[in-house]
Amino acid sequence: MDQLVKFGANIYRIANSTTFAVWHGFSTMASNNKSPRLMKKIGTHSGVFHCDEALACFMLKQLPDYSDAEIIRTRDPKILEECDIVVDVGGEYDPKHNRFDHHQRGFKETFHSVQPELSKDKYDNIVLSSAGLVYAHFGLDIITRVLAKKNLIGTSESIKGVFLHVYDNLIEEIDAIDNGVPMCTEGTTRYQIHTHLSRRVNRLNPAWNDTNSNNIDELFQKAVALVGSEFEDCVYQSFLVWWPAREIVKKSIEGRKLVDDSGKIMQLIERCAWKEHFFSLEEDMDIKGQIQFCIFSDESDNSWRVQGIPIHPESFICRTFLHEDWRGVRDEVLSNRTKEGAIEMAKRSLEATKQ
Repeated sequence: MDQLVKFGANIYRIANSTTFAVWHGFSTMASNNKSPRLMKKIGTHSGVFHCDEALACFMLKQLPDYSDAEIIRTRDPKILEECDIVVDVGGEYDPKHNRFDHHQRGFKETFHSVQPELSKDKYDNIVLSSAGLVYAHFGLDIITRVLAKKNLIGTSESIKGVFLHVYDNLIEEIDAIDNGVPMCTEGTTRYQIHTHLSRRVNRLNPAWNDTNSNNIDELFQKAVALVGSEFEDCVYQSFLVWWPAREIVKKSIEGRKLVDDSGKIMQLIERCAWKEHFFSLEEDMDIKGQIQFCIFSDESDNSWRVQGIPIHPESFICRTFLHEDWRGVRDEVLSNRTKEGAIEMAKRSLEATKQ
């Protein structure tokens, strides 16, 4: 059965579909049509290559229409005109005609501008490169295809979650570096570098004194393979590790009032890396700052732990500290043999803040 994924005002069909609706108003791609046809062509620029067009080409080749496509590297407008889709060259951004360059004067597209339902504050900060453009327009379908390689099928919610997480942890970095965006402006961090993939791709280009520079197209194929491996790893990690942890934390937050009527104590229903998800989810759920303590079981010694919620994921400062009787003691003391005892420790700490 096909899956329909709703993203903002758009609806996409994923998984076993014979027709894939790709970003409303742009194009519709037939998936497994094996009728005789000319090999399609993906156009990009010749010469020194970069991470963004290498990744754009890899992502396009995950789609049925371009899986067997030839990659043409040229700057000749006449040759590019014959290509079915063109990325990172040509001076034109025209999704209806499959033109995805970002170098032209006046180009200002961001992840938010292509997908207006995304947060303007978070996703209107970095101008897209060719990788970001391809990802913004075709990313849901691409992710579904990559997951299918390992017989993984996600829900509409998990696919959307992975779509955003991969952008945050891979695509945004590539967009920013290719466009020369400074990491920080006026003391504010605009993006983070998670992979250094752009630098690794750059090192694959021929050295300035390489006398055998005719092999640059072969080196570009190595770059495509490199970025493809990185992209797939990011998708799989997001789907198999990051998303399950997010679901655990979400359920834990939703069940907080079953732990204590105040809603200030959360029980982590399964041990996982939870802090990143916690801060994101409490903002999404409009309960920022309400939860003060997290309790969780420690299977190593069959005890229950109590942890104050930090003011941000990397901070050692808590929203509410444990009762002064337990401050300064070693971690193993900040536990109780029973769940009820751990809850009582948290409640005593909350009561102490009222005095």
